[in-house]
Amino acid sequence: MTILVVILALLVGLVGGVLGGQSRGRASRAVLDDSLQREAQAQAERVRSEAEAQGRELRAEALRVREEASRLYQEAEVRQGQAAQQREQAMADAARERADAERERADALRERGETVRERETLKQDRQDTKRERDELKREIERLNRRAEQLDARGEKLDAVEEKLEAHEKRLSEEGTALQERVRSAELKLYEVAALTPEQAKEQILSKLDSELEDEKAIRVRAMQERASADAKRHARHVIAQAIQRSASETSAALSVSVVPIPSDAMKGRIIGREGRNIRAFESLTGVDLIIDDTPEAVILSSFNPVRREVAKHVLEALVQDGRIHPSRIEEMVHKAQDDMKGFIHTQGEEAASSSGVLGVKPGLVQLLGRMYFRSSYGQNVLKHSVQVAHLTGIMAAELGLDVSLARRAGLMHDVGKSIDREIEGTHVDIGVSLGKRFGEPLEVIDAIAHHHDPENGETLYSVLVAAADAISAARPGARREELESYIKRLENLEHIAVSFPGVQSAYAVQAGREVRVLVQPDKVSDAQATLLAREIASRVEQDMEYPGQVQVTVVRESRAVEIAK
Repeated sequence: MTILVVILALLVGLVGGVLGGQSRGRASRAVLDDSLQREAQAQAERVRSEAEAQGRELRAEALRVREEASRLYQEAEVRQGQAAQQREQAMADAARERADAERERADALRERGETVRERETLKQDRQDTKRERDELKREIERLNRRAEQLDARGEKLDAVEEKLEAHEKRLSEEGTALQERVRSAELKLYEVAALTPEQAKEQILSKLDSELEDEKAIRVRAMQERASADAKRHARHVIAQAIQRSASETSAALSVSVVPIPSDAMKGRIIGREGRNIRAFESLTGVDLIIDDTPEAVILSSFNPVRREVAKHVLEALVQDGRIHPSRIEEMVHKAQDDMKGFIHTQGEEAASSSGVLGVKPGLVQLLGRMYFRSSYGQNVLKHSVQVAHLTGIMAAELGLDVSLARRAGLMHDVGKSIDREIEGTHVDIGVSLGKRFGEPLEVIDAIAHHHDPENGETLYSVLVAAADAISAARPGARREELESYIKRLENLEHIAVSFPGVQSAYAVQAGREVRVLVQPDKVSDAQATLLAREIASRVEQDMEYPGQVQVTVVRESRAVEIAK
C-alpha cells in the first residue's frame, strides 16, 4: 500500500508539472496535450494495475505469514504442555524415588532392630541353655542316687521273693494234703450214702434241673407280667402325659344367686305397692325373687342360669338407679337381655380362641358361649370343653394326628348341652344335629356322637375325645362327689406303706403320684429298703385303682450326733 501511494504521488506531481508547463506555453504546446494526457492516463492505469497486483500478493503473503505464526503458536503450546507433563513426570519420579529411599531406610532400621533383638534372644537362649545344663546335671545326680536306692531295694525284694517261694511251696504241699483229705472224705460219704459217684452226680443234676425248671417258669411268668405291664403303661403313656400337663379351676353351679342391697328399706321398694314390682320382675325375667329376713340381701332362684344372670344384672341396676316400677323393670330387662347376648358371644369367642380353634361360625360361637352358664356334676361345661380341647390336642400331637382338628372335636363334643333343656333329645343327638347343620367335619361329628362310646366310633378322634372327657371329669376336685374318693386314695396309699414292718411314717405327695416312706435305719438295711420299695409297689398295684402310676420312694437315714462341750 505504501508503494502504491508513492507511485500515485509521483504521477500526480508529474501531471502537475506537465500541466504547469502547458500553462506557461499553451500556445506553443497545444498539439502535444492530448497525447501526453492519454499517455499519462495509460501510465496511471498500468501503475494502478501493477499496484493492485502487488497489493494482492502482499495480502496473500501476509495471510501466509499469519497462518505460519498461528501454527508456530500452536506448536509452541503443544511443546509447552509436553514440557509440563515431563516436569510433572519428573517430579513424580523424584517423589517415588524419595519414598523408596525412605522405605529402604526404614527397612534398614527395622533390620538393625531385629538384629539387636536376635542378639538379645541369642543371649537369653545361651543363658537358658546354661541353666538347663545345670538342672540336667542336678537331675543326673538325683537319678544316680535313685538308682543306688533301687539297687538296695532290689536286693531286699530278692530276699522277700525267696521267702515267698518257700511259703508258696509249703502252701502247695498243704493243698495236696487237703485234696487227699477231701477225696478220702468223699469216699467215706459215698460209702455212707450207699451211692456211686455217678449216681450221686445224676441225682444232683436232676435236682438242679427241677430247680432250674421252676426258676425258668418264674422268670417266664415275670417277663410276661412285665411285658403286659409295659404294654399297658405304654398305652396309657399319652393319657398320663396329658393328665400331667392339664390344669383348670373347679367351678360349682348353683341354682340361686344372692344380690346385695344397701339397706333393708330397699326390700319394700323392690316389692312395690301391693307387690306389683316383684310380680312384674318375676314375670319378665322368669326368675323367682325371694325376699326373707336375710339382712341386706335378696335371693334369685332359678334352674336356668342365663335367666338368673339376666335377673341379677337387672336387679343390681335397679337398686343402683333407685327408680323401681314395672315400666322401668321392663326397660332394664330388655337392655340386660341384649347385653347378655353380647356377653355370651364374647365368651364363645374367648373359648374358641383359648382352645386354638379357628373358623367357627357365629351361630356356633353363640351356642358355645351359652355353655358358660351350663354346669354338669359341678363342672362348668364351657371350661370343661376348653380343657378337653387342650387334652385332645396334646394326645393328638403325641400320636401324630391333626392337632387343630382334634382340638375342634374336643371343644365341640358337648355343644348339645347348650340347648338340651330347650328341645327334646340327648345332648349327643342335639350336638350331632348342630354339627351337621353348621357344616362341621365328619371327624368332629363322629367325636360328638361317640364320645361316650368310643368303641363304636369310626375315627381315632372319638377315642381321644372320650379319653380327654374322662380325664377332665375325673381329675381331683373337678367333681364334688369325687373329692372324698381322691382324699381316700391318698389315705390308702399312706396306710399300705405304714403297714409294713420297719416303716416309721409315710406321706403321699404330688397328688397321689408318689408315696415317700421313711424307715427305721436300725431295723431296715439298704438292701432291705430296695426290697421294701418293691413290696410296697406290688401291694399298691394289687389293692388299689389309680390313674397313671405311683412312685414309691423309701428313705433310710442314719445320723451320728455328738456334742462338743
